[in-house]
Amino acid sequence: MLDTEQTSNATGHTVDPAEVEKFTKMAESCWDPQGDFRPLHKLNPTRIRFLTEQIARHYDRDLDTPRPFQGLRVLDVGCGGGLVCEPLARLGAEVTGVDATPANIPVAQIHAEQMGLDIDYRVATVAELVEAGERFDVVLALEIIEHVNDPPAFVADVIGARAAGGLVFMSTFNKTIRSFALGIVAAEYVLQWLPKGTHDWQRFVAPAEMFKMVEAQGLRPERIKGFMFNPLLDKWMLTDDTGVSYIACFTSPLDNPPTEPEFAL
Repeated sequence: MLDTEQTSNATGHTVDPAEVEKFTKMAESCWDPQGDFRPLHKLNPTRIRFLTEQIARHYDRDLDTPRPFQGLRVLDVGCGGGLVCEPLARLGAEVTGVDATPANIPVAQIHAEQMGLDIDYRVATVAELVEAGERFDVVLALEIIEHVNDPPAFVADVIGARAAGGLVFMSTFNKTIRSFALGIVAAEYVLQWLPKGTHDWQRFVAPAEMFKMVEAQGLRPERIKGFMFNPLLDKWMLTDDTGVSYIACFTSPLDNPPTEPEFAL
């Protein structure tokens, strides 16, 4: 069994040892599209579309070229087995993936090697990278804020890893009755897409709450989209409805002239 006390002390104050232990048990099935991470496999093309469109627009890159993100440093916080790291590495980005769950990193490393991809995977927290002075053009914190002990401190660490002029992306569940019904009751108990107990509704974060934490660190929301599952098409879609889950992009007001954010609360 994972020594959760040691993990907590070694990886930072926002890490929840119970969450680390939970995801340790799920790590081996990361790349199984029918396993514990099935919902993320289904969701991945949609969230990659959001990420790549925003990155390309911000850095004026052409997604029709072979390696449009060449020269960009990307950090994926809570990378798991690398479901997001690998597509971005294929687009030419220099990708670093960190995870506080030690079991995830060997899984990610082996799969990247099998795919012929050079990705820097580490058992670490974003706080440790910030302390070491590392900065990135794009920082991702996807489906992780609901698993940390201190969300405001975690958001500060994530934004602290951002290089000047860079982008920050975060995604999570909204804190609504619908998110409880669909994200927990349906996903974990009815459809059994996830192991029971994967999520705790009390830890879900409403967009306004996330925006407040981000704005306290000097960034502003640029775009937000909700995720909606279409059972007829068997795939996830982007929507303006953020009532269940959502993904948001954040920039500094100094990076671009002020514009009307692409969202409405």
